[in-house]
Amino acid sequence: MDKYTPQLPEQNEAGETVYEHHAFIADKGQSPLRIDKWLMNKVENATRSKIQAAAKDGHIYVNDIAVKSNYKVKPEDKIRVLLSHPPFENLLVGEDMPLDIVYEDETLLVVNKPAGIVVHPGHGNYSGTLINGLIYHFENLPKNSSDRPGLVHRIDKDTSGLLVVAKTEKAMAHLSKQFKDKTSEREYVAIVWGNMQEDEGTIEGNIGRHPKNRLQNTVFFDDDADKGRHAVTHYKVLERLTYVTLVACKLETGRTHQIRVHMKHIGHTLFNDERYGGERILKGTTFTKYKQFVDNCFKILPRQALHAKTLGFVHPVTNEFMSFEAPIPQDMHECIEKWRGYSTHLEA
Repeated sequence: MDKYTPQLPEQNEAGETVYEHHAFIADKGQSPLRIDKWLMNKVENATRSKIQAAAKDGHIYVNDIAVKSNYKVKPEDKIRVLLSHPPFENLLVGEDMPLDIVYEDETLLVVNKPAGIVVHPGHGNYSGTLINGLIYHFENLPKNSSDRPGLVHRIDKDTSGLLVVAKTEKAMAHLSKQFKDKTSEREYVAIVWGNMQEDEGTIEGNIGRHPKNRLQNTVFFDDDADKGRHAVTHYKVLERLTYVTLVACKLETGRTHQIRVHMKHIGHTLFNDERYGGERILKGTTFTKYKQFVDNCFKILPRQALHAKTLGFVHPVTNEFMSFEAPIPQDMHECIEKWRGYSTHLEA
């Protein structure tokens, strides 16, 4: 069992022992904005009241000086949140859990993550994550730029599918560069609401935090083109199932919730994606039997219908291009079969 040492403590202005939980540098083009509002858009799951309380207690620093919640953030401000306890996610403890390892050698491994497992610890999820399992089974995994052992990339908690994990510093650097340079290959399979008009297409648009719903990301265009980060998704229709469509999505970039956000943006929200409104009936009839049918589909697949099916990259040592595929999991397969049966019944 492995246990990782939390970040070293330091002394604040009052001589108290504190630990850095978050650190940011404001953009060069940052317009004046209260720091409590600014941090709400940066710290996942943080509420304004908690941020204001932290500022009141002297835990928020700008350029190494404690500030109140009404401080206006300026371009290139160095902003840090220092608290009296270590970050919970840094107190990593190995946990014995089964790992579906698709491939492994001395340099890396490819794992097939089931839906429902969080990839790394974070706010509200400090145990039972994939990383807890990885550090139990593998010693001395290299840390990425966010201090997370082995992780080259991630997928959402309720998305199933393939992840590559680095076992050496060289592999971490080599694989991370491939993802950054967009030379890795990632293909997902999704069920989306509606009958897609085009057989294939490309969605392009910056993705960033939704200004009104902090749990969501959204697409920014035109006047807001400077917001968010560049994102490109290529899609291809695999099968039309009346009121839903089975699609393959290839990622050119890897933004948080990218497929979920891009698909909603073009009017085809992922089936049963609760965060983006896909847990409601978005297409179909008003008949009670249809509602019962969809509810049964939701019960079979109690998550967003998204699976990271294919993963390809160049091996850091052999320079060989490697490609892996994970079969569609049972819950998603059963949901697809139900829609096939429904569509066949309508056509009969």
